[in-house]
Amino acid sequence: MEKLPFTKPSIDQHTIDAVVEVLKSGWLASGPNVQRFEAALSEHVGGRPVRVMTSATAALEIALAIAGVGPGDEVITTPMSWCSTSNVILRLGARPIFVDVDLDTRNIDLDAIESRIGPRTRAILPVHFSGLSVDLDRLYEIAHRRGLRVVEDAAHAIGSAWRNRRIGATGDLVCFSFHPNKNITSGEGGAIVCNDAAEAKLVELHRFNGVERIGADGTEVHFPGMKANLSDIAAAIGLGQLRRLDEFNRRRRELANLYFERWPKDSPLRLPARGDDGHSWHMFAPLLPVKTMRFDRAEFIRRMAERGVAVGVHYRAIHLFAAYRRLGFEEGDFPIAERIGRETITLPLFPSMENTDIDRVIQAVHAVLQESGA
Repeated sequence: MEKLPFTKPSIDQHTIDAVVEVLKSGWLASGPNVQRFEAALSEHVGGRPVRVMTSATAALEIALAIAGVGPGDEVITTPMSWCSTSNVILRLGARPIFVDVDLDTRNIDLDAIESRIGPRTRAILPVHFSGLSVDLDRLYEIAHRRGLRVVEDAAHAIGSAWRNRRIGATGDLVCFSFHPNKNITSGEGGAIVCNDAAEAKLVELHRFNGVERIGADGTEVHFPGMKANLSDIAAAIGLGQLRRLDEFNRRRRELANLYFERWPKDSPLRLPARGDDGHSWHMFAPLLPVKTMRFDRAEFIRRMAERGVAVGVHYRAIHLFAAYRRLGFEEGDFPIAERIGRETITLPLFPSMENTDIDRVIQAVHAVLQESGA
């Protein structure tokens, strides 16, 4: 039986042909396709300026720098995300101030944010976990009242919406990811939605060594930026993917709904929050009943693999990694994130799945859980 991955990009022939044309053109670095990709992304978010780069990690670091975050500052964020969400804070010489999350949405607990704001706080960095939007009305009410910038980690959330408003169409600085496991991909890549042309210009400087081209033969280096400009090869892939974003997300919602509808009501798994039609379902990640299982999560994953079903882990709690323990964080600081980190599994969810694949996954999970005694 063919192995079912937990994610798989859908690349059509039109996109493959577009990449071939770029290769034939001889213009492989940032060029006309990058400009077209940025224009298409701008249209997606209602005309706001968008700039692309090599990863969402680079996007987050550049966005925080533009927001004024630097050495000695603090940024409020979540411990339940991929480590880059908070790594970029450390790279700027600032400190992440973690706030625990909701058990089912996995999003930052907005009720707990204000108590963590201090005199060094410069920004709030929330994550729209799995494509389920944070309550943006409440988030921005807090930020505006306290005079803070917001950098939205929307790596999971392109095509998601909050109250019928697309993520990125409103708000402050919003960062997308185009990694191969995201809802659309450019191979690798990311983007920042900016507030105005001046911020977009700053992004251009940050992503290309701080260099400004002046006239036909002049350059100026304004600061030591990074090298993170996107290639035209990647942009060609991104353009092909963006054209199909609504189709991809519609199928993801269909598959997620099948998981909810077909999962046994007496299952010991804790399913994630269902959300509404604004949820783009980047991934489907229930929680295992590890306390009642005879074996651990690693063994669960191994037994699922024996049945031809790949399982991921998204994510371990960030504050328990060595780099953060050295800052003084320890077990017990954020118990909900820690529980998710211990119990979470990521099940297959991608547009080219068949409906019958959902049944296959559910049956495999049920069989392994029976073996575990849960």
